[in-house]
Order: sequence, then structure tokens, then C-alpha cells
Amino acid sequence: MRHILAIDQGTTSSRAIVFDSALRPVATAQQEFPQHFPRSGWVEHDPEDIWDTTLATCRKALEQVDMTQVEAIGITNQRETVVVWNRQTGRPIHNAIVWQDRRTAEHCARLRAQGLEPMITEKTGLLLDPYFSASKIAWLLDNVEGARVAARDGMLAFGTIDSFLVWRLTGGRVHATDATNASRTMLYDINAGRWDDDLLRLFDIPASMLPEIRDSADDFGQTDPALFGRAIAISGVAGDQQAATVGQACFSPGMMKSTYGTGCFALLNTGSEKVTSTNRLLTTIAYQLDGKPTYALEGSIFVAGAVVQWLRDGLGIISDASETQALASSADPEQRVYLVPAFTGLGAPYWDAECRGAIYGLTRGTGPAELARAALESVAFQTRDLIEAMRADWAGGGETVLRVDGGMTASDWTMQAIADQLAAPVDRPEVTETTALGAACLAGLASGMFASKEEFSKSWKQQRRFVPQLDEARRQAAYDGWKDAVRRTLSRT
Repeated sequence: MRHILAIDQGTTSSRAIVFDSALRPVATAQQEFPQHFPRSGWVEHDPEDIWDTTLATCRKALEQVDMTQVEAIGITNQRETVVVWNRQTGRPIHNAIVWQDRRTAEHCARLRAQGLEPMITEKTGLLLDPYFSASKIAWLLDNVEGARVAARDGMLAFGTIDSFLVWRLTGGRVHATDATNASRTMLYDINAGRWDDDLLRLFDIPASMLPEIRDSADDFGQTDPALFGRAIAISGVAGDQQAATVGQACFSPGMMKSTYGTGCFALLNTGSEKVTSTNRLLTTIAYQLDGKPTYALEGSIFVAGAVVQWLRDGLGIISDASETQALASSADPEQRVYLVPAFTGLGAPYWDAECRGAIYGLTRGTGPAELARAALESVAFQTRDLIEAMRADWAGGGETVLRVDGGMTASDWTMQAIADQLAAPVDRPEVTETTALGAACLAGLASGMFASKEEFSKSWKQQRRFVPQLDEARRQAAYDGWKDAVRRTLSRT
């Protein structure tokens, strides 16, 4: 038996899953780590927590299998999150600034006011938003004492989480990233396939800080033998949403997946065509193999599963996420309550960093059940926002079937609500941990376990299909109410 270790480093936890040659998970370990919120709209992680939980879960998963059968490692990671560390000591100079963090909103607004967003979008496929890495790096260099001088002297390294883990796993021998993660930094020209000098000057970031860019299935070095008892090749790297696209076997243009974790991220494969959105979606790299990028349209929702965490930790109306299904089912059908979960602003297609969450339609009869239903429905409505924008941008046509994954797909109620709002089928796979599965696929392609991505795609199996059940009048009325609630919430109205 040949095995692959997949590292799935997420926003709230680190996981390690060992897959066998039939891509069945045979060992797993997971560990949460603390979130830090120094100010309103600021979100940080301690990079040492990320490293410690990654190392611990890898060791625990590997203890459950024969180590001699593990031939490669694939890494997938929370994207856009920024770590800057000292090249000599390997120690971070500050906490990681997380993708959800909005502290650089004013910086981005100033650049937008200068008319720079069209140039940035043309080069990167991204919008000028604090979501992406570039302004976060600039903030660290401007606000950590001595950082700018150290960076200009070549003493500092930048990385998204994949780069930081590769550096640590290889004992500092490899400083590299893949094209998917590079495409999320707002410093990478997705047309030319390289770091862009104009953008580096714009954000005043020395090129010496940046990692080397490689394919998603490539040689990222070997682990330090002291970590796991022997060296293991690191053969695959991709940002979490791109890895999920691979794990869902969305290899043909027109195929689409949506991942429901802390946030929600929908990607539509557009093949070799780099589609420029007219609906404020992102153009990104889905994966890169043999030096050839495959492009995608992406819509990003900042809050999906996090809205259920808020019900639990913020309001205290549930003790476990699974309780939301029964609550939502028992909600008063006559009440029309809308929750717009703009806790850190709204992502696509609105891109409003300044607006904040709101609830509409409250009455004296509103209780936990109605709030739970509004929370779950907000995920369905936001998904429809994304898919309608994608349908408008891409002329590929064909029937829309959405492949879904992530922890929130365990909620049948939510998946049915999404199918109802899309008026299209929603397919849930047998293996819902598709992010880790995609990382394993990429490592398997580079290590020779799989001859091609088409061979891998044969392993994808559907667990359940949710078909629309809501009539058109009720579907549209509910969505019209959502659009009105969003309009009232946006800061620019």
C-alpha cells in the first residue's frame, strides 16, 4: 500500500489525514488553536500555534499507519493569511494577519481613490481589498519596529501559510509557494506568471522577501528527518479552495464547487480562458500543472460556518452546531427574519469592507428558532449571490450542478436551502474532506501515484443529491427580501 499525508491547515484548526492509494482516509488527527482579536475587525493567529498543531496532528496521524508506506506530503492552507519571519532565526516578527482581517481597509481605500484598482485587477484578477496579502505585508513592515530596515537588508521572509509550513518542515531549506497561493497575494501577475515589480513598488515590498513560485504538483523539498523519523517528500501545495476544486474533480470548464467552512468559497473552472468578471468576482488560478495554469472565477463569502459559531459562542442559543437543523425546521414560517452576517464586511459580489452585520424583521415572537433559520438561510442567499454573478460572467452555458464540501455540508437543511435558492441540484460527495483530498491528489500526481488528473477524477463519488423543492414564487420572494436586507446594510447606500 502507498500512502499520502495531507496537511490541511485551516482558519480554526489544523488537520492531518493519511490517504491510501485508493484515496480512502485511513488515519486522521485534528487540533484547534486560539483566535486572537486585538481590535474590532482585526484577526490574528500565533504562527507558533499553527506550527505546533500542524506538527502534532501529523505525528498523531502517522502513528496510526506504517510510516514506510507514506511516500509524499500534500499541503493545503488558509489563503491570504500573512506570516513574516526572520530568515536567520526562523521566528515570526509578529502574529499572522488572517485573511478575515480588515485593518488595512483605509490603505486600500486610499489606493482605490487614486484610481489604481483597474490596474491591479488587470494584473492579478483581484479587487483592491484588505482580504488579500499585499496590504497586510505592508502593514507589518510599517508597524513592527525595525521591520522595513530588516526587509530591505534581506533578513525577512514572507509567506502565506503554505510557505511558512514548507520552510519549517524542510528545516529552512526551501522557501517556496505554488501558483494558486501566489495568485491570492495581490502581488502576482496571473498573465505573466510571476511576481510583479509594479505591485511590489506600489506596496513597498522588497522582492527578496518573496518565495519561489512552483506548480501545484511539484517538488517542494523533503521534511527534516528529525520531525517524523525519516525524510518525506513534499509534492503538492495549493490554497484550500483550489485544493477543494481538485478534490471535487472539477477539471472541466463549467464545473463548479462551493466549500462551506468558516467562510464560503465558490469556484467555476473556466479552463485556459482567463475570464474578467463584470460582477466583482475574482479571476484566479484553480491549479497549475506542468507550467500551465487553469483559471477560475471565484466568489468569496467571509461568513458561512462562522455564523453558526456566532449562534453558539456569541448568542449562546445553541451548544452544538448540529442543533441548528432542528431549530430552523421548527421556525415560524410566517416570520421573515433576515440575518446579514457582515461581521467583517461583505465579500463578493458586494466587496464592502466597512458594513457590519444586521438582523431585519424582528418581532416579539422572534426566538432562537427564527434566528437559527435566518443564519442558515444567509448561507443559501449568499451562495445564490455568487452563482448568479458567475452565470452572468461566463458564457459557457450548460446545466448548473454545484458540488459542495466542508463541515457545513453535514447540515441537510442548509444543503436543501441552497438547492432551493439556486433552483439547481447540489451534489454532496462521499468524501466531504475534499480540501485534504485535493492536496493528496496533487502530491500523488507529482509522486507518480496517479498517472493523470483524469485517473483521479474516476474516484469521485456522490453521496447525495439535493434537488430543488421550493416553487419559483416563494423562492424569488425570499431572495428579494434578502437583497433588500443587504441593500440596507451596505455602507455605501
